[in-house]
Amino acid sequence: MSYYTKIATIFLVAVCVLQISCVSEKEAESNKIDLSGEWSLRLDSLDTGAKENWQMAWENENQKVQLPGTLDEAGIGTKDTLTPALNNYVLSSLTRKRQYIGKAWYQKQIEIPKKWEGKSLSLNLERVLWKSTVFVNGEEVGSKESLIGNHQYEPSNLKAGENTISILIDNSDFYPDVNVIGDRYPVKVNQEMAHAYTNHTQIKWNGILGDISITPVSQKIFKNVEVYPDTKTGNLNIEVTTDSIISKPISVEVLDSEGASVISESISDYSEEENKIQFQFSVKGILEEWDEFNPQLYTVQVGTEEEKITKTFGYRSLSHDGGELTLNDHRIFLRGNLECVIFPLTGRPPMQKQEWLDLYQKAKAYGLNHFRFHSWCPPEAAFAAADEIGMYLQIELPHWSLKVGEDEKTWQFLESEADKIIADYGHHPSFLFMSMGNELEGNFDLLNNLVSELKEKDTRHLYATTSFSFQQPVGTRPEKEDEFFVTQWTDKGWIRGQGVFNEYSPNFKTDYTANSEHINVPLISHEIGQYSVYPDVNEIEDYTGVLKPSNFIAVKEDLEKKGLLSLAPDFTKASGKLAAMLYKEEIERALKTPSFDGFQLLQLQDFPGQGTALVGLLNAFWESKGAISAEEFSKFNSPLIPLARFEKAIYKSGEQFKAELEVANFYKELKGQELVASLTNNKGEVVAEEKLENVNLSIGNNTALGNLQVAVNVRKAEEWELKIKVAGTDFENSWPVWVYPEEITKPESDVYVTASFVEADQLLKQGKKVLLNPALDDLNGVEGRFVPVFWSPVHFPDQPGTMGLLIDTEHKALENFPTQEYTQWQWWDLCKQSKSIILDDILVKPIVRVIDNFVTNHSMGNLFEVKVGDGKLLFSSIDLQKNLKERPAAQQLKNSLIQYMNSDQFTPQQEVKFEDLQKATKK
Repeated sequence: MSYYTKIATIFLVAVCVLQISCVSEKEAESNKIDLSGEWSLRLDSLDTGAKENWQMAWENENQKVQLPGTLDEAGIGTKDTLTPALNNYVLSSLTRKRQYIGKAWYQKQIEIPKKWEGKSLSLNLERVLWKSTVFVNGEEVGSKESLIGNHQYEPSNLKAGENTISILIDNSDFYPDVNVIGDRYPVKVNQEMAHAYTNHTQIKWNGILGDISITPVSQKIFKNVEVYPDTKTGNLNIEVTTDSIISKPISVEVLDSEGASVISESISDYSEEENKIQFQFSVKGILEEWDEFNPQLYTVQVGTEEEKITKTFGYRSLSHDGGELTLNDHRIFLRGNLECVIFPLTGRPPMQKQEWLDLYQKAKAYGLNHFRFHSWCPPEAAFAAADEIGMYLQIELPHWSLKVGEDEKTWQFLESEADKIIADYGHHPSFLFMSMGNELEGNFDLLNNLVSELKEKDTRHLYATTSFSFQQPVGTRPEKEDEFFVTQWTDKGWIRGQGVFNEYSPNFKTDYTANSEHINVPLISHEIGQYSVYPDVNEIEDYTGVLKPSNFIAVKEDLEKKGLLSLAPDFTKASGKLAAMLYKEEIERALKTPSFDGFQLLQLQDFPGQGTALVGLLNAFWESKGAISAEEFSKFNSPLIPLARFEKAIYKSGEQFKAELEVANFYKELKGQELVASLTNNKGEVVAEEKLENVNLSIGNNTALGNLQVAVNVRKAEEWELKIKVAGTDFENSWPVWVYPEEITKPESDVYVTASFVEADQLLKQGKKVLLNPALDDLNGVEGRFVPVFWSPVHFPDQPGTMGLLIDTEHKALENFPTQEYTQWQWWDLCKQSKSIILDDILVKPIVRVIDNFVTNHSMGNLFEVKVGDGKLLFSSIDLQKNLKERPAAQQLKNSLIQYMNSDQFTPQQEVKFEDLQKATKK
């Protein structure tokens, strides 16, 4: 008798004494025994069964838990004792309130009905991390391993009457190199980062999710049926698995979603090969095609008079002919988002279809049509909901490794997981793409071979060896077996804005054609965005589940200690507005690129792991942070988007503004449309308008439709709005443009502009007004940067750590420099040509505040005013001196400051000693 059998036997006796609740015969009336409900639990983290002459040495007394569920949800495990602080222990991720890693025994007494006597029975455990071992009446039935699919058993020793089932769940780490290790995180259990097995997003829970049931296995003629639609030919190709010889016609019926029969056929002409029957029949003109706009589902029913088998399907076919991604012979464009098992109340994926429908509906409101499941595969409910609502899914092996193929057993496990994904979920029409993992490195011969095998097994999906790779030259061009290519760059350069927005001045003509048009398979940009948004400390009270927001609490306590807590909501909103603006340009550049097939955001919602990577415009609960609404976001992220190409963000009087008008249309062909483009000033007056009539919008990129052009002639700086609308529809898009007058404002006799600390000190002692604008090399501060922190200042600490500007728009110093309260494109040069001054020690209120990252939380700024003795000082750490003819924003900001200083309104209230100012700012 094995030691596990001994455990199961002893546990059986113990729990029987405790009068475990029984599953009665009534519960089997529906031909299924539902095992959800109360189970007995014993923990065995010390693996006492592995010792000779062992004695039961359980860590806890016998307990009751609810399954499906997890030990975390039951409040079982080692209690967290972490104190909130700004360190890598706390800031790695949300904190598990209770944690248990190891073996746990679950046991339940059940009753098998007499009518099932002699039948083969199946036990289903829908989702487990990551190994289960089943015992029936003390005898071991077997073990299963899978991170992505059901653990299914056929126990032969279940008897009619009372039985005891014991399930040993082990959520330990079983295979090396499935998971990349984040060595920035000091606690070993928190270092794995792939989302199928991690503490960074979902947690390493112990338990069983979803369906737990026993059903009889009838001796069916037909074991399985798969449908392979071909919309080009109008055929359904049917494959039926059977162990029997069929000597009669096969009936086929197709039912619509209401259950009405739309096709009924009797098939006598079919091929038989090994254990499969194959045939096809025409459905041309009868079935509606499945896509995001019309997620029509059908059920096929195949069999004979004695027996029938059914399967749900969508009439759709996917192709990549000529490098273009097509669904049902029409081009599609993926407006995607990552899903990394971010469910902070439970720490594990939802198992009910309605929960996924709710999530997808929120995503659709923001214009998304695609989800990439990063290094994991979701449960059945996620596929069923996506089928119903029309969402395109990319599935991945539970795999993020830099050592692919080094461990033979690991590779065998991954191969079996790939086969299980295809077998369990391959019939879903929403399942369009499959990648072998995220950012893989190692043996790509193995990966190519696996992709080749999967393509042979199931042609309904497109496959790729990896979702991007830093391994050269893999990450720069498709592998030989790739049917789509997800990447950040090609061998010709970047295809996402993160690599260019901080380095090149804003222009709105650019797309990625030069770096992408030579790629011969569908091209999708990898993880665009990753712009960090300041933590919303108001979220703290929302964490009522298994995870504690110690990271948010640490930030809040630090802000409170530094007297900055009242600014936290403004930090969140202003940094979020900057991120939203950058996401807009990211998305529009992708949409402007004819050789592009989509993008994948990282991401619309927060990612609370990997160093608290709060890159979402929504929080981890899919709630707005106030940065942008669904309606606003969908203006530039929807099936049809009006677009404009124009040279820059800022224009001076005497220049020509010219916008080239186009439309990216992945909705449907629209003929005879009217396109209206207008340019309005800050009073809402129309400066210029262009109407294009009888415009035919085909599927794809409709370029060079027309121009809107006007001469800029202003006497005062203004923010204008360019808007393009498809008349009579909700499709419209808009962009801000800044226009400045040509003249230069000069200071009056009592206003002095200097770069010298010495001269400024002397002038202030004389009671003068001074604009002190030191050379950047003379300043002690953080390097100026336009884009916010990338991903996380914890995960990537070696980067300039600021998160945009918070601007006092009511201050008269900016009266002639039009701006919102947050960073916009006209600040690009100003941010780049600046240093952010740490103001912790002089306690001034900046006119232009720089938002520090949440690890250091300094009070920072680059424009403020103070009283120094009898003098008045306006201090700027933005360069307002050099090359002003080529820097219109710097010239206009300087104009605005001089006009302010020339007026009686320049009356600083805060008083600072010059030596303290110099100590805080001078290098």
